Amino acid sequence: MWINFFEDALFASIAAIGFSAISNPPRRAYIYCAMIAAAGHSLRWVLISLLHVHIVAATLCGALLIGWMAVELSHKGRVPADTFLYPSLLPMIPGIYAYRSFGALTLCVWHGADTEFMHYFGLMASNALTCLFILLALTLGGTLPMFLMKKRSFSATR
Repeated sequence: MWINFFEDALFASIAAIGFSAISNPPRRAYIYCAMIAAAGHSLRWVLISLLHVHIVAATLCGALLIGWMAVELSHKGRVPADTFLYPSLLPMIPGIYAYRSFGALTLCVWHGADTEFMHYFGLMASNALTCLFILLALTLGGTLPMFLMKKRSFSATR
């Protein structure tokens, strides 16, 4: 169990460093992005794996933690909170649900019988809605702390 926990944190931090490298931040920002992504993704992993929370609610909690940490650490890193926020959220993008929904859509079109069509349509709808709600949770959880702590979040680089 602990190995899975640390693997999840490690891979989330590596992905966050890779995503942050795209926007060319200062070198000091990489360690903050890695820590923030590891904390948020690990919280989501604990909520899903140990407490059996639904993935949407767990993603919202992880995104809120990432948003809060991005705002708080932006002063220490002397960069805007966005520099930490978006690369740290990207490892939680629900790619497997999008992939499964398009796969089910393809099978839905492929099979013409009503029972098979309805089965694959149900799979497509379930995966697509889960993907949509995870994306909404990421958006809400990541930006809500910035708006609630507006004075602190927008004064990091002044």
